[in-house]
Amino acid sequence: MQDLDFVLKNFEAYIRSERALSENTIDAYIRDLNFFKKFIEKKASQLQDISKDHIVEYLKILKSKYASASICRMFVSIKVFFRFLKKEDIIKVDISKNLDVPKIWQLLPNVLSFTEVDNLLNIIDTTSFIGSRDKAILELIYATGIRVSEACNIKKDDISDGFVKVLGKGNKQRIVPIGKKAIQSIKEYLLKLKEKKIENEFLFVSLKAKKVSRVTVWKQIKFYAKKADIEKEISPHTLRHSFATHLLENGADLRLIQEMLGHADISTTDRYTHICKAHVKKSFDNFHPRP
Repeated sequence: MQDLDFVLKNFEAYIRSERALSENTIDAYIRDLNFFKKFIEKKASQLQDISKDHIVEYLKILKSKYASASICRMFVSIKVFFRFLKKEDIIKVDISKNLDVPKIWQLLPNVLSFTEVDNLLNIIDTTSFIGSRDKAILELIYATGIRVSEACNIKKDDISDGFVKVLGKGNKQRIVPIGKKAIQSIKEYLLKLKEKKIENEFLFVSLKAKKVSRVTVWKQIKFYAKKADIEKEISPHTLRHSFATHLLENGADLRLIQEMLGHADISTTDRYTHICKAHVKKSFDNFHPRP
């Protein structure tokens, strides 16, 4: 095989100089690709001989050892690497670009397909206050990838101009764009909230004006999943993971997704001083399947 060590060094130099990634993200890319290197060197004599089946076989091996989120990250590392190989004309075709999506979903059982997400969200009866609230919560989680605890703690004043202000782990604040369908669901819920004359600074509340809890959201998504005939074991986190996976599959930049998810290895507040809100919003609108 072409000297893979040499290619990996060039790849590292590329992501350091041109991608403006954090040190933690760069380390993750290189670590993931070194694992992949050990596997692929036994399967192909040169980079051009690597096939889609090789990548799927590798992911199946990872499935027995790692959590779904880790497998997804490793898959992204491979996709970024192959984009680099194509860009540098080291390979003629980027085989990672059009990998069979159902195969990847089989490897990541905690990810819903877009059809399943659509069925889940459309099964909710929004004529009632509770249904309208639940639709708004689940639409928001899928539209933004925020954690269920973050969604429960959102206040009415935290949403404006197509963005939501989120207070994440370690009291780190980030700004995340919201899709039009989620905004519409929130508006419809707020109308019902006004009709009930329920007063509370928090956005999502019960009929007794109490802030909605994580347990409540967990129970409700289980209820709607069963109603929508979704057999997968899901939770609110499944929507967060589906959000990230669907963006990645549609070509969104990993760094932007990390920003929106609020991962610990990204200093989100500082990063937003360098990334134009319009650029983040444009990327979201271009790549999210439910804008």
